Amino acid sequence: MTMAKQTAFDWVKAHEGWLSKRHTEVWNFHETAWREYKSAAWYVKLLREQGFDVEEGTATMPTAFRATFGKGKPVIATYAEYDAVPANSQDPVPYEKPRDGVHRYAAGHTDPHSALGIGALGGLLAAKAAMQKHNLAGTLVFFGEPAEKVCGSKPVHAAHGYYDQLDAAVSFHPAFTTSHANTVNWNTHCGSYWSRMYSFECPHPEEWNGMGLNEGASAHTSARAPGAIDAVCLMYMTSKMTKEAMLPHTGTWTINEAILAAGQATADNLAPNFSQIQYASRCPTLEMQERIYAILDNNADHVAQITHCTVRKEWVTKTRPGLPNHAITTLTYANLMLAGAPQWGEEAKKFGREIQRNLGLSPMAEPMHPAMSALVDPEEDEARMRAILPPWQKNYTSDDYTDYTWHCPTSRLYVGRAMLASPKPGYQYPNWVWNAMGGYPATIDPTIFSAARAIGGTLVDLLSDPQSVAAAQAEFRERTGGGVGGSQWVPPLLPRNFPAPIHYRWPEYVSTPRGEEWWIPQGA
Repeated sequence: MTMAKQTAFDWVKAHEGWLSKRHTEVWNFHETAWREYKSAAWYVKLLREQGFDVEEGTATMPTAFRATFGKGKPVIATYAEYDAVPANSQDPVPYEKPRDGVHRYAAGHTDPHSALGIGALGGLLAAKAAMQKHNLAGTLVFFGEPAEKVCGSKPVHAAHGYYDQLDAAVSFHPAFTTSHANTVNWNTHCGSYWSRMYSFECPHPEEWNGMGLNEGASAHTSARAPGAIDAVCLMYMTSKMTKEAMLPHTGTWTINEAILAAGQATADNLAPNFSQIQYASRCPTLEMQERIYAILDNNADHVAQITHCTVRKEWVTKTRPGLPNHAITTLTYANLMLAGAPQWGEEAKKFGREIQRNLGLSPMAEPMHPAMSALVDPEEDEARMRAILPPWQKNYTSDDYTDYTWHCPTSRLYVGRAMLASPKPGYQYPNWVWNAMGGYPATIDPTIFSAARAIGGTLVDLLSDPQSVAAAQAEFRERTGGGVGGSQWVPPLLPRNFPAPIHYRWPEYVSTPRGEEWWIPQGA
């Protein structure tokens, strides 16, 4: 433990209460992807108060930012996420209860990204304290990364060149499974996530053949063009049916869809003129992604022809599969060992027992799952992960942090979070339990504090030890065939200066004459 690192750890210890309160503030915003206006403004204000220079609205994203402190090399980054998930509203109480004043299907933090952001912020400010006290040279960069739930901002930041000058980065996420907690990714990083929007329009319904039986016939009895609602329904069903034939049933690839608009409630004998459906796919390889969207594009073309519509196809995002870097992984895990895995006290356990009691279960003396408090060596974690994957598969699941990995050595840290032990094999707690424990201070704070120590220690090492950066950079150049632009390097998949997809009708909170409400009306 160096003196500079001890300063960072001491900062976290001295500010635990402050970090806990800050987390509750962000958790209570519970804003969704591309609509995190309060959350982003909160971070910008706080960072400026802490002495950072902040650029708001980076890369055409109103809820993104870049904050910097210090000057010169090395340039070391970490980031916050702060988007929540629709239909996960839950108060931090030990029973199912949506938040007061909002629709039960309003958004809530699940993973939670609120803790992700505050854990990284704590590490950042701890490293800043060490820089100031010990005169460490270099630049700290802190990105505000919105819309991770649609893998949104990081490919856009990459396409706009925001990662081009980075020397190293640390990515953190609260653990979401007992088999992958308190560790750092070794070889198997997240795979790619692509998302495409298909917009159907029926601009000329009068051109549909056979509109009326004779001149003067009522419009209510005339044949109408199928229109945009039929288009989105056919696209949904056709793609469900062709999904089975897109790719072999291996490689843990998935496709999900969401209908964002469907006809604007035209309950008349008029052809609905607009509909929109989003597809999102997760794949371990880019070749698999290309195959999926070739089929989806073909489906959309035929559906448009059948329904007398036009179709517009637009990318929402395209991420690259993650690139490993053992040097920075080893460094980050060494700091996680120093930081220690999170441990839960009696208040957290009491909260867990109350949840179990309210679910009709027998409360456990030790309700927390032990895996969330145990450190796991990255290579041991890798072996666990590989046991469920085919040998050829190099990447698994999705997250847009992977775009950092192609611009600088990047570690992916997972810190355990409170999870209740199962009362019997196969039992699954309802989602509200997970969400409530993510907002209750006694259950989420240990995750934040452990992450802040591990991140702060890693940032200090990268700032104070040139050899650690040099080793990670050498490995990065080897894996990419020469670094950025090298023979094995994969460039950003979105076009240069790609405009962020903020204009779609994403779920959000809205202000109406009735007050602020979720996009689904509250009702009586």
